[in-house]
Amino acid sequence: MKISLDGAPLRRIDAFKLYMALNGLVGLFTMTIFTVNQVYFVLTVGLNPLQLVLVGTVVEATVLLFEVPTGVVADLYGRRLSVIIGFALIGAAFVLEGSVPVFSAILLAQVVWGLGATFTSGAQEAWIADEVGERRAAGAFLRGFQMHRIGSLGGIAASVALASIHLQLPIVVGGGLLIGLAIFLALTMPETGFARAPESQRETWRSMRATFAGGFRTVSRTPVLITVFIAVGLYAAMGEGLDRLSTAHFLQTFDLPSLGTFQPVVWFGIISAVSIPLSLLAAEIARRRLDTNDSRAVTRALFGVNVLLFGGVLIFGAAGNFALALAAFWAVRPLRDVIDPVMTAWTNHHIPRSVRATVFSMRGQADALGQVVGGPTIGAVGTILSLRAAIMTAAGYLVPVSVLYAIASRRWFDQIDSGT
Repeated sequence: MKISLDGAPLRRIDAFKLYMALNGLVGLFTMTIFTVNQVYFVLTVGLNPLQLVLVGTVVEATVLLFEVPTGVVADLYGRRLSVIIGFALIGAAFVLEGSVPVFSAILLAQVVWGLGATFTSGAQEAWIADEVGERRAAGAFLRGFQMHRIGSLGGIAASVALASIHLQLPIVVGGGLLIGLAIFLALTMPETGFARAPESQRETWRSMRATFAGGFRTVSRTPVLITVFIAVGLYAAMGEGLDRLSTAHFLQTFDLPSLGTFQPVVWFGIISAVSIPLSLLAAEIARRRLDTNDSRAVTRALFGVNVLLFGGVLIFGAAGNFALALAAFWAVRPLRDVIDPVMTAWTNHHIPRSVRATVFSMRGQADALGQVVGGPTIGAVGTILSLRAAIMTAAGYLVPVSVLYAIASRRWFDQIDSGT
């Protein structure tokens, strides 16, 4: 059987339905991995707080280097090809990570993961926007997020079940499934809304530079995109510390309540399982009540969410008992999750089709830069002082985000809405 990577799929599926299925399957497969991979790093590999953050720093440094070039590839060669390559690389990375519990092998796996992530980031959003149109794409981003979280519920159950057999098993199985997803997409993924550059242009670096320059001009001349990029970098710095250290915080700062005959890893399945319905509810409220075409409404909503998020992260770090820390973590998760699809839909309204994947990739690069710069600082605080201090430091990155939203809503967007 011939698998088409660069041409028409052997069996085409409706783009909107495939985007929903893709998000659900990615949620299922990645949550099979992510429910336990931090537990694996702490208990099996024995990483300290700085090493935990450095694992993420390697991923994001790779993203920082390759995000824009792979985004340009998606704009010149096709979003479909970029997505297929990306998931194949991500799957291979996790197979390696789970198979070899050695710090150096894990770092190598992060490089492969980061490279794969640069192929998928931006390309997925650009692909669905091209296939269904910009206005329908805004709803697709939020619906896709919900499908991702629904799929994640199944991933949590699968992860806990597999981890009960062996802690490395969910990571290896999840990676294998992502490779299978890449093959599935090669067989079924349509691409009818994208017009390739002529072959002569695709083969020249001049075209790639021109596409990148067009994306850069779009960002630098659009106040909305400037706001988004700065905020993304600060969120990333905060999130790197929280994501890498929250599991260690639960394991090392508190005594996890007994679950009878069940292993402690089950607690992390419970924590994730409760977080997902809360995230779905937050996304549904945003989808129904927030007009992402209204810049002032978006900035005001994001300002409110950011203030609540700051308080939640601060309480999570300072909590003196497991129950309070758990409640704060459950409050933080949906607040974080609702920000990304809202910002994605909001960003999409301000990007020309010709540089859409490139600009989304540049946003991914801002995310990577924030993690590379902020993550090691937070990890060092955790190693030198304490995990509590590190997480509270992470919360501090959210303060300038609130200031940024306040300034933006009062100045930039009044000018945009008045047409000046």
